[in-house]
Amino acid sequence: MTLQEMSEEYRAQALALQGRIKQLKQARGKAETAWEKESLTRRILTLDTLWREARDQAVLLEHYYERGYRRNARYTL
Repeated sequence: MTLQEMSEEYRAQALALQGRIKQLKQARGKAETAWEKESLTRRILTLDTLWREARDQAVLLEHYYERGYRRNARYTL
């Protein structure tokens, strides 16, 4: 598997996570109890972190072989 193919996989996972986050936000809007809302909020925050990392990794892998690419301070080459 090439790095370009890996970046495509990360992008696909980021899209899947983003879709799930939207579903959970809708469910949170319909939740009746404060406990349900809090539980859904925690899940959304966790998935949001995973989504952001998958998205950042996809960008990093896409530009891995570009000389001087250092646009992401978290992941340096």
